[in-house]
Amino acid sequence: MSMKHNIYFKVGTIVIIALLLLIPAFMIRGLIFEREHTQEQAIAEVSSKWGGQQTIAGPFISIPYFRYIKETVKKDSVERIVQIKDYIHILPDKLDVNGEISPKKRERGIYEVVVYDSRLHFSGVFNKLDFAVLDIKPQNIQFNKAEFVVGIPDLRGIEQQISLKWNEQQISFNPGVSSNDVVSSGINAKVQLNADDSLSYQFDFVIDLKGSQLLYFTPMGKVTDINMNSNWSNPSFNGAFLPDTHKVDHNGFIANWNVLHLNRNFPQIWTGSHQTIEGSAFGVDLLLPVDNYQKSYRAIRYAILFIGFTFLVFFFIEVLNKIFIHPVQYILVGIALIVFYTLLLAISEHIRFNYAFVISALATLILIGGYIRAILKSWKLTGLITGILSVLYSFIFVIIQLQDYALLIGSIGVFIILALTMYFSRKIDWYNLSLGTKP
Repeated sequence: MSMKHNIYFKVGTIVIIALLLLIPAFMIRGLIFEREHTQEQAIAEVSSKWGGQQTIAGPFISIPYFRYIKETVKKDSVERIVQIKDYIHILPDKLDVNGEISPKKRERGIYEVVVYDSRLHFSGVFNKLDFAVLDIKPQNIQFNKAEFVVGIPDLRGIEQQISLKWNEQQISFNPGVSSNDVVSSGINAKVQLNADDSLSYQFDFVIDLKGSQLLYFTPMGKVTDINMNSNWSNPSFNGAFLPDTHKVDHNGFIANWNVLHLNRNFPQIWTGSHQTIEGSAFGVDLLLPVDNYQKSYRAIRYAILFIGFTFLVFFFIEVLNKIFIHPVQYILVGIALIVFYTLLLAISEHIRFNYAFVISALATLILIGGYIRAILKSWKLTGLITGILSVLYSFIFVIIQLQDYALLIGSIGVFIILALTMYFSRKIDWYNLSLGTKP
């Protein structure tokens, strides 16, 4: 029996073609990841020349001290006292930060990268440094070597010399940190401390800082109050804490965070590297409204639905209209469905994703519709198939937009497709089924 009349051979052929078309679909998925990686490289390259992502950790005071331990010399079994240098780290009782962020876009090839200038005003107070809680003798503490430290990940972002007002003193900052217990990169200023724990120390300084994409802060104060404003209208507030109050409109955003020491998982004073502060950082991401790669990836996950349902429609047209569509014609239509995703990926890199989706879908529908009209010579069947594909594209577009409800909408859609398939195939006699001849 020829392929024209062997229905089982035809069904098997269609299934094999559909599965083979998944190979280029997976290749396009890999291409999406590759283009996304290229975008990340462009961002990293621009950031390396301007200033990277900044997370301000500080300020805090680091004071070196000596501690003594007993050590046994194995050879002689003799105990000796060993002096070890360590650091005390003290956080402020009150920390206020008022900042203004001025973002701007930089281009690298076809990619846009968000960088920013910022002006950050820090002020606060250290009240009565209580060393008694550490059980360290005052004579072992080197008060004359105390450092006022601000952790800054990328020092290339500093634009102006920074001067610290420490009570009534003006002190210039120096690059680097003496201890990596709390931060590994930053600036420091030598400050005068007194063994008298009844004194308080007020501080005030301004940092002009450049960076890329995000600006975060660590709540180092017993009470940390941070106020940020910018003309950027598409911020994303992330990290360990969300703003207590914020306002976002087309003119930009204003945000305020107020964090207590009870909200974080490290104390006001400790020694050595016993505490980690990274997990408490928070702030703002300056996002570009571009998510074409994520949406392209979500769209191509439905490639099997596109291919399978389109082939199913073709098959039912063959069965119900007693015509024959050659497997090569199935392949060409399947390739057109796959090319849709390359069009979508390429166009969405230059214009907004929604517009790219519409353009790619229309181009694919015109291509497939014209081809169907040529091979079936029927405007009715051409309109039917292009109409069904239009509904399918619209369905996928809605799923992509409603990410939180994608599973729900997708499940309902597949259920409806299955119900329609069962309805239109209910009267087909599958035991006495044969294909007709091509008109």
